[in-house]
Amino acid sequence: MTDEKVLCQPGMKWYVLRVASNKEEQVAEALQRKVKIEGLEARVGRILVPTLKEKRLKGGTAKIVERKLYPGYVFVEMATEEDGKVFENVWFMVKETTGVGDFIGSDGKPTPMPEHDVVGMLAASEKAEDTTTLSGLDLKKGEVVKITEGSFENFEGEVDSVDEKRGMVTVVLEVFGRPTPVEVEYWQLERVS
Repeated sequence: MTDEKVLCQPGMKWYVLRVASNKEEQVAEALQRKVKIEGLEARVGRILVPTLKEKRLKGGTAKIVERKLYPGYVFVEMATEEDGKVFENVWFMVKETTGVGDFIGSDGKPTPMPEHDVVGMLAASEKAEDTTTLSGLDLKKGEVVKITEGSFENFEGEVDSVDEKRGMVTVVLEVFGRPTPVEVEYWQLERVS
Protein backbone atom coordinates (compact mmCIF):
# COMPACT_ATOMS: atom_id res chain seq x y z
CA MET A 1 0.00 0.00 0.00
CA THR A 2 1.23 3.47 -0.80
CA ASP A 3 2.17 5.81 2.04
CA GLU A 4 -0.59 8.47 2.08
CA LYS A 5 1.78 11.19 3.41
CA VAL A 6 3.92 10.95 0.29
CA LEU A 7 0.87 11.50 -1.91
CA CYS A 8 -0.71 14.33 0.10
CA GLN A 9 0.21 16.61 2.93
CA PRO A 10 -1.70 15.77 6.14
CA GLY A 11 -5.31 16.93 5.97
CA MET A 12 -5.14 17.67 2.24
CA LYS A 13 -6.29 15.94 -0.93
CA TRP A 14 -5.66 16.55 -4.62
CA TYR A 15 -8.28 18.30 -6.75
CA VAL A 16 -8.49 19.05 -10.45
CA LEU A 17 -9.06 22.63 -11.60
CA ARG A 18 -10.26 23.36 -15.15
CA VAL A 19 -8.41 26.29 -16.68
CA ALA A 20 -8.27 28.12 -20.01
CA SER A 21 -6.33 26.23 -22.65
CA ASN A 22 -2.64 27.19 -22.87
CA LYS A 23 -2.93 29.17 -19.60
CA GLU A 24 -2.02 26.31 -17.25
CA GLU A 25 1.41 27.65 -16.22
CA GLN A 26 0.17 31.24 -15.79
CA VAL A 27 -2.74 30.06 -13.60
CA ALA A 28 -0.45 27.82 -11.49
CA GLU A 29 2.09 30.64 -10.98
CA ALA A 30 -0.64 33.17 -10.10
CA LEU A 31 -2.18 30.75 -7.58
CA GLN A 32 1.21 30.05 -5.97
CA ARG A 33 1.85 33.81 -5.62
CA LYS A 34 -1.63 34.44 -4.15
CA VAL A 35 -1.28 31.57 -1.65
CA LYS A 36 1.93 33.16 -0.31
CA ILE A 37 0.56 36.73 -0.30
CA GLU A 38 -2.66 35.73 1.47
CA GLY A 39 -0.92 33.32 3.87
CA LEU A 40 -2.96 30.28 2.81
CA GLU A 41 -0.14 27.72 2.94
CA ALA A 42 -2.01 25.77 5.65
CA ARG A 43 -4.96 25.25 3.29
CA VAL A 44 -3.29 25.03 -0.13
CA GLY A 45 -0.27 22.81 -0.75
CA ARG A 46 1.36 21.99 -4.07
CA ILE A 47 0.02 23.32 -7.37
CA LEU A 48 1.15 21.30 -10.40
CA VAL A 49 1.02 21.36 -14.19
CA PRO A 50 2.62 18.01 -15.10
CA THR A 51 4.66 18.22 -18.30
CA LEU A 52 6.90 15.91 -20.28
CA LYS A 53 10.15 17.15 -21.82
CA GLU A 54 10.51 15.96 -25.39
CA LYS A 55 13.42 16.31 -27.73
CA ARG A 56 12.14 17.20 -31.17
CA LEU A 57 14.39 16.90 -34.18
CA LYS A 58 13.64 18.84 -37.31
CA GLY A 59 16.11 19.46 -40.08
CA GLY A 60 18.88 17.89 -37.98
CA THR A 61 18.42 20.36 -35.09
CA ALA A 62 17.35 19.06 -31.69
CA LYS A 63 15.09 21.24 -29.59
CA ILE A 64 13.64 20.42 -26.16
CA VAL A 65 9.98 21.30 -25.72
CA GLU A 66 7.63 20.72 -22.79
CA ARG A 67 4.34 19.01 -23.56
CA LYS A 68 1.50 19.21 -21.04
CA LEU A 69 0.35 15.78 -19.90
CA TYR A 70 -3.14 17.09 -19.01
CA PRO A 71 -3.93 20.13 -21.19
CA GLY A 72 -6.57 22.43 -19.69
CA TYR A 73 -6.06 21.29 -16.09
CA VAL A 74 -4.10 22.35 -13.02
CA PHE A 75 -3.77 20.02 -10.01
CA VAL A 76 -4.21 21.62 -6.59
CA GLU A 77 -3.44 20.00 -3.24
CA MET A 78 -5.70 21.56 -0.63
CA ALA A 79 -7.71 21.12 2.53
CA THR A 80 -11.51 21.42 2.50
CA GLU A 81 -14.14 21.92 5.17
CA GLU A 82 -15.58 18.80 6.84
CA ASP A 83 -18.55 18.77 4.43
CA GLY A 84 -16.15 18.78 1.44
CA LYS A 85 -16.66 22.42 0.46
CA VAL A 86 -13.71 24.67 -0.35
CA PHE A 87 -12.87 27.19 2.39
CA GLU A 88 -14.38 30.55 1.43
CA ASN A 89 -11.09 32.48 1.39
CA VAL A 90 -9.47 29.78 -0.80
CA TRP A 91 -12.53 29.70 -3.10
CA PHE A 92 -12.39 33.47 -3.71
CA MET A 93 -8.62 33.40 -4.25
CA VAL A 94 -9.02 30.64 -6.88
CA LYS A 95 -12.10 32.10 -8.60
CA GLU A 96 -10.54 35.58 -8.86
CA THR A 97 -7.53 34.19 -10.74
CA THR A 98 -7.61 34.93 -14.48
CA GLY A 99 -8.04 31.82 -16.63
CA VAL A 100 -9.67 29.66 -13.93
CA GLY A 101 -12.81 27.70 -14.76
CA ASP A 102 -14.03 25.48 -11.93
CA PHE A 103 -13.02 22.48 -9.87
CA ILE A 104 -14.14 19.10 -11.14
CA GLY A 105 -17.04 18.11 -8.87
CA SER A 106 -20.54 19.34 -8.22
CA ASP A 107 -22.65 21.50 -5.92
CA GLY A 108 -19.72 23.68 -4.82
CA LYS A 109 -17.87 20.59 -3.61
CA PRO A 110 -14.85 19.58 -5.67
CA THR A 111 -14.34 15.85 -6.03
CA PRO A 112 -10.98 14.67 -4.64
CA MET A 113 -8.87 12.64 -7.04
CA PRO A 114 -8.86 8.87 -6.40
CA GLU A 115 -5.57 7.68 -4.87
CA HIS A 116 -4.56 5.64 -7.93
CA ASP A 117 -4.99 8.73 -10.15
CA VAL A 118 -2.87 10.80 -7.73
CA VAL A 119 -0.16 8.13 -7.81
CA GLY A 120 -0.17 8.18 -11.63
CA MET A 121 -0.19 11.98 -11.88
CA LEU A 122 2.66 12.39 -9.36
CA ALA A 123 4.69 9.57 -10.95
CA ALA A 124 4.27 11.12 -14.41
CA SER A 125 5.20 14.50 -12.97
CA GLU A 126 8.38 13.17 -11.31
CA LYS A 127 9.34 11.05 -14.32
CA ALA A 128 8.97 14.09 -16.57
CA GLU A 129 11.49 15.96 -14.41
CA ASP A 130 14.10 13.22 -14.82
CA THR A 131 13.77 12.19 -18.43
CA THR A 132 13.74 13.62 -21.89
CA THR A 133 12.14 11.51 -24.58
CA LEU A 134 12.32 11.65 -28.32
CA SER A 135 8.72 12.28 -29.24
CA GLY A 136 7.38 9.55 -31.45
CA LEU A 137 10.38 7.24 -31.11
CA ASP A 138 8.54 4.53 -29.27
CA LEU A 139 8.41 2.73 -32.61
CA LYS A 140 9.36 -0.92 -32.78
CA LYS A 141 10.78 -3.04 -35.56
CA GLY A 142 7.99 -4.43 -37.73
CA GLU A 143 5.46 -1.65 -37.00
CA VAL A 144 3.68 -0.25 -40.04
CA VAL A 145 4.14 3.50 -40.52
CA LYS A 146 3.27 6.12 -43.12
CA ILE A 147 5.70 8.81 -44.25
CA THR A 148 4.03 12.22 -43.94
CA GLU A 149 6.68 14.48 -45.53
CA GLY A 150 9.51 14.39 -48.03
CA SER A 151 10.21 12.47 -51.23
CA PHE A 152 8.34 9.37 -50.05
CA GLU A 153 5.27 11.20 -48.69
CA ASN A 154 2.22 8.89 -48.31
CA PHE A 155 4.32 5.72 -48.71
CA GLU A 156 3.68 3.04 -46.11
CA GLY A 157 6.26 0.59 -44.87
CA GLU A 158 7.64 -1.36 -41.92
CA VAL A 159 10.06 0.01 -39.34
CA ASP A 160 13.40 -1.77 -39.71
CA SER A 161 15.45 0.13 -37.10
CA VAL A 162 15.38 3.22 -34.88
CA ASP A 163 18.43 5.40 -34.16
CA GLU A 164 17.31 7.39 -31.10
CA LYS A 165 20.52 9.44 -30.86
CA ARG A 166 20.08 10.83 -34.35
CA GLY A 167 16.26 10.74 -34.37
CA MET A 168 16.28 8.67 -37.54
CA VAL A 169 14.13 5.67 -38.46
CA THR A 170 14.85 3.19 -41.23
CA VAL A 171 11.63 2.17 -42.95
CA VAL A 172 11.43 -0.57 -45.58
CA LEU A 173 9.17 0.59 -48.42
CA GLU A 174 8.10 -1.28 -51.51
CA VAL A 175 9.42 0.74 -54.46
CA PHE A 176 8.88 -0.71 -57.96
CA GLY A 177 7.99 -4.05 -56.37
CA ARG A 178 11.23 -4.31 -54.35
CA PRO A 179 11.82 -3.78 -50.62
CA THR A 180 13.79 -0.54 -50.28
CA PRO A 181 15.19 0.75 -46.95
CA VAL A 182 14.72 4.50 -46.53
CA GLU A 183 16.03 6.58 -43.63
CA VAL A 184 13.71 9.36 -42.45
CA GLU A 185 13.47 11.61 -39.40
CA TYR A 186 11.00 10.31 -36.81
CA TRP A 187 8.74 13.39 -37.05
CA GLN A 188 8.08 12.52 -40.71
CA LEU A 189 6.24 9.34 -39.66
CA GLU A 190 2.85 8.40 -38.32
CA ARG A 191 1.57 5.00 -37.20
CA VAL A 192 -0.86 3.18 -39.44
CA SER A 193 -3.64 1.69 -37.34
